[in-house]
Amino acid sequence: MRPFRIDIPQADLDDLHRRLDAARWPGEVPGVGWERGVPLDYLRDLAEYWRTEYDWRAAEARLNRYPQFVTEIDGANVHFLHVRSPHPGAVPLILTHGWPGSFAEFVDVIEPLTTGDPDNAFHVVVPSIPGFGFSGPAPEAGWDVPRVARAWAELMHRLGYDRYIAQGGDWGKVISLNLGLADPGHVIGVHLNMLVTFPPDDPAALAGLDEADLAKLGHAQWFADDGLGWQKIQSTRPQTLAYGLTDSPIGQLAWIVEKFKEWTDSDKSPEDAIDRDRLLTNVMIYWLTATAGSSAQIYYETTHLAADFVRTWGGPWPLEMPVGVAVFPADASRPVRRFAERVLPTLSHWTEFDRGGHFAAMEQPELFVGDVRAFARSLR
Repeated sequence: MRPFRIDIPQADLDDLHRRLDAARWPGEVPGVGWERGVPLDYLRDLAEYWRTEYDWRAAEARLNRYPQFVTEIDGANVHFLHVRSPHPGAVPLILTHGWPGSFAEFVDVIEPLTTGDPDNAFHVVVPSIPGFGFSGPAPEAGWDVPRVARAWAELMHRLGYDRYIAQGGDWGKVISLNLGLADPGHVIGVHLNMLVTFPPDDPAALAGLDEADLAKLGHAQWFADDGLGWQKIQSTRPQTLAYGLTDSPIGQLAWIVEKFKEWTDSDKSPEDAIDRDRLLTNVMIYWLTATAGSSAQIYYETTHLAADFVRTWGGPWPLEMPVGVAVFPADASRPVRRFAERVLPTLSHWTEFDRGGHFAAMEQPELFVGDVRAFARSLR
């Protein structure tokens, strides 16, 4: 285990600027907005801001405020933040990001979680999934969700944490649930800010659902029809996709920004929900580490076929410890509690918020922190 500090060579930033200056832009069908992807005028404006106003060095300094480390687990490098609380009795908490997020999603919640409430504080660990960001590409095939979960169990063991809470959304959701399965003697609770609930095969299970739950099912059908293009590509041909995204910063930008528009509580642009500089910092982590392709490999490893997808995201998860779920209304997945109780038998905490989306720690940090604290209190 060795200390790590982000220090991007200036030559890499100069190369990015040259590529942005030399971008070749496509045309678009007029008047369709975001329906067919990222609008041209929006992306040109964002790329110009990226080139002329965004300050990576300021973002780099902000990320470097927190202690970072790299260790090798099961042959793979694992980059992580580790911020200990000054309060006695703090509970270890491992936060796991997803795609197209990164460890930077959690920057706004680290200080509140570690120092904000002396009676409900946490030692915070934020790893980068192998294949993502500063963890770099996994060294071999086979790094699926259960293997990542086992690596997280080993990481927490190396850090000396005997009892800890696992938290996550997106891939962090299924990694945290699998961590609960892999390390039941040490995981005391699992908190999720995303949950997928597939309707049971029995039509009778739909009887009595209220309008809100029926609307969630309607959104799920729309998402299955219109919103899964990225998932099919990354689950089947991640290497082919990697060439375009690794060579073109405009391509990488569009690939990520689209999801920040579709999955956040935004109206006209992602910036309705998330600060533009924070959004670009997340994109930069993918670009500067050239991990567009390697971060997509977890899809191939875990959800290659339709049956893999349903099993991975739909459960069931027969955990021994309590599970808490925070539901944010603009998330890509909008779970129905009745269905959740079927696949999470230890579900003990459920909160539905009136705002926020997929990137909860970035969009609504206060709500996120409050719900994690409330779940942790319920475990005492």
